[in-house]
Amino acid sequence: MKNVYENVACAGVDVHYKSSDVTFRDWQAQVVRRERLDHRDREKLRRQLSRWPEGLPVVMEASFGWAWLSDVMLEVGLEPHLSNCYKVEQMRKARGLAKTNKKDADLLSLLWFERSNWWEVWLAPPAVRQQRELMRYRSGLVRVQTGTKGRIHAIFHCHGIFHEFSDLFGVAGWRFLRQLCAQGDAELPAVTVRVLGGQLALLEQLRKQLGEVGRDLQKQLETTPLTRRLDMVPGFGLILSHTVRAEVGVLGRFRGHRRLASYSLLAPMSHDTGEMDGRRAPLGRHLGRRGNLTLKWAFIEAAHGAVRTGGRWRAMFDRHTQGGKSNCNRGYIKVARELVKVIYAVWKNGTTYMATPPPRPGSGRRRRKSRSGTGQPSRPMVAAE
Repeated sequence: MKNVYENVACAGVDVHYKSSDVTFRDWQAQVVRRERLDHRDREKLRRQLSRWPEGLPVVMEASFGWAWLSDVMLEVGLEPHLSNCYKVEQMRKARGLAKTNKKDADLLSLLWFERSNWWEVWLAPPAVRQQRELMRYRSGLVRVQTGTKGRIHAIFHCHGIFHEFSDLFGVAGWRFLRQLCAQGDAELPAVTVRVLGGQLALLEQLRKQLGEVGRDLQKQLETTPLTRRLDMVPGFGLILSHTVRAEVGVLGRFRGHRRLASYSLLAPMSHDTGEMDGRRAPLGRHLGRRGNLTLKWAFIEAAHGAVRTGGRWRAMFDRHTQGGKSNCNRGYIKVARELVKVIYAVWKNGTTYMATPPPRPGSGRRRRKSRSGTGQPSRPMVAAE
């Protein structure tokens, strides 16, 4: 029986929810075969992938749904690779190709023959993806909790209910809300009391879920040396330390703190064109939008906390904001960018944060012998014999 995969060099997979389209190419980059993968039967999918040549490079787009399929491919001995969705899209537009499942698979299979891996992005291992999923789950709970609190405040504002609590959701405020739902109020209709009770029940459940996640993260903090070191950096706490560790994954994939800052969308990009006009500020210098938004949020949040601690961080913030009077966002971005450098050094060198970093080895200048104003060495003059 003829082996249909005998001349296959690589494959491109256009991943969808229930199925995927596959294009195989030989060493001359010619299409030799096409297939379709059915995702609904996992065992059948494994058998189909097992028939592919062992170690075959498979290129997929880093779109939604690639994670579990790449794990199955690794189980059967294949070599999955992820491509940047935006770069592939621009490549397709530059070639004037229509977007179909077949053409997408054909284009992905061609990427393996490029001279460099400009198209490739990091394929996060399962452990990193699980940590990210936990942190993003917590972030989603916080967003729902914030929205729920806002709706409760809206009920008070809509019906003219006033209170004197500094924190409506503190101990005393929570007791007031419970009494309001239990006894009712002359100014609140019965339907509104029912809605308010539902919002409080939802908020109570959200607090319970957030408490469970927080306890899990605290246990991980105690057993992970890296997270403990990150927790010592000004502005970083339990949540932000875990978030940065999960989103970065492996620090070795960044050649320096500049690459990490670019990935975190904290490296301003210039967008100038034509001749410079001295009468106005240069164009551009904006933050990009194609990167890790979660990391950007984490570093900006840490920057707010670091500025509140004072010291060099407050001085840096004041230096770029005229003492906090203007361009505050720019000041926080400057502080966040410096925090990226600190996090990179702490992570890479395995050291703890110090407010005053030690001098670099070999950075001290040699002391030169002082000279007199005449240009001669400052030695006492002696009489000639």
